Amino acid sequence: MIWGIIRRKVISPKVLGESVQRIRPAVSVSGPQCYRTMRKEALLIGQGFDCVQKSGYHILLGGHAHSTRREVTALFQTEHSVRLKNRSFSSDSGDIVAAVVPFMGESITDGTLATFLKKPGDRVAVDEPIAQIETDKVTIDIVSPEAGTIQEFVAKEGDTVEPGTKIAFISKSGEGVTQAPSENAAAQPPPPEQKESVEKQIPKAETAPVKEKIKEPPPSQPKAKGTSPPPKATASEPQLPPKDRERRVPMTRLRKRVATRLKDSQNTFALLSTFNEVDMTNLMKLRSDYKDAFVEKHGVKLGLMSGFVKAAVSALQSQPVVNAVIDGEDIIYRDYIDISIAVGTPKGLVVPVIRNAENMNFAEIEKDINTLAKKANDGSISIDEMAGGTFTISNGGVYGSLLSTPIINPPQSAILGMHSIVTRPMVFGGNIVPRPMMYIALTYDHRLIDGREAVFFLRRIKDVVEDPRRLLLDI
Repeated sequence: MIWGIIRRKVISPKVLGESVQRIRPAVSVSGPQCYRTMRKEALLIGQGFDCVQKSGYHILLGGHAHSTRREVTALFQTEHSVRLKNRSFSSDSGDIVAAVVPFMGESITDGTLATFLKKPGDRVAVDEPIAQIETDKVTIDIVSPEAGTIQEFVAKEGDTVEPGTKIAFISKSGEGVTQAPSENAAAQPPPPEQKESVEKQIPKAETAPVKEKIKEPPPSQPKAKGTSPPPKATASEPQLPPKDRERRVPMTRLRKRVATRLKDSQNTFALLSTFNEVDMTNLMKLRSDYKDAFVEKHGVKLGLMSGFVKAAVSALQSQPVVNAVIDGEDIIYRDYIDISIAVGTPKGLVVPVIRNAENMNFAEIEKDINTLAKKANDGSISIDEMAGGTFTISNGGVYGSLLSTPIINPPQSAILGMHSIVTRPMVFGGNIVPRPMMYIALTYDHRLIDGREAVFFLRRIKDVVEDPRRLLLDI
């Protein structure tokens, strides 16, 4: 005889009986068959099963089987075998569902529960975010699997969680949910009766010495003759600020990751920077002349970043070693160009990637930049959108930076730094005229890239930006 036990709290025969009654006529057995319900389990007994495929319960011959999984199981007979299909629930009653940590990416095994967006007792809709997980690269939302009311949180902020970890229970009906106490109620003083009882519990003996000290301060003792005053603090002793004026805040996982990668870059690469300056007159005039027509046709504004991306593509094609990388004792040359764009967000620095930039025009580049920057700022950017990249552009000029030496984004070999545009007096055509000028910097791995290639690369950036017609003529 084969006994199959389904561990499941059954409230009424309707919960499990429907599945059992549905299969009874379909199961052809030679012996007696029945089902009955107990307090915490439903028991199916039958004879003559040739083959049983199991999922979620255990099968023993002539014995008693227990299973700790809470599942509803349906049996279906096909010729000489019995097949199982099951559906998991999150609670005994079926009213409570659990919100769990989702899959966060192949390279991410865990994350930190950063903050709860809801409180116990709050109503939530399906797929509404209730908490956020911080990983090494992105911030991921935990959403509600069902519409209902948050019953309780089973994890705390700051916990390290893995995919599949339960962080909250949600009641679909809202029954049995304790509303979170309001701040006003917490701030109200206790009732008078409770206050009197509290005062009675405090011994009077504890307050008496305090009153005596207040009423009768100790008389000042006359200074003894021949005694010297206590030594004053010397100027060499450090005067430390009080600890109550300091705040200790743990680093986010994203900030830890950025710090680790930047330090690894300094420890691994032979960093060297070279500089040049670019006259932005022609690129800014091109943008001013065609901005309205560009928006009308492509639905996106023409910015300066697309011009620098196109210039970087041209420079990388002319100096392929800048697009290469050292791997052990080999050099890997890439025949594709993926441009990483450094974006500063309130939560930290992220670097989304424009794929195959060598095949894109100005409009496609602008659309990609706008889409990735928006996702980066609202925290919805994915791991795949930041993976890879062969060369990075960092625009510190949007924050007012005049000059800087950017750090390489591993495992790339170089990074271009853009800076603010400043009108300066320049010699043009034998005359001193005001021109909008920008300093540009290239930081590169000197183990792979020589100064000659770096200077030629930066010179190509300068030529293309100062005369965008070179892109059209490919010269």
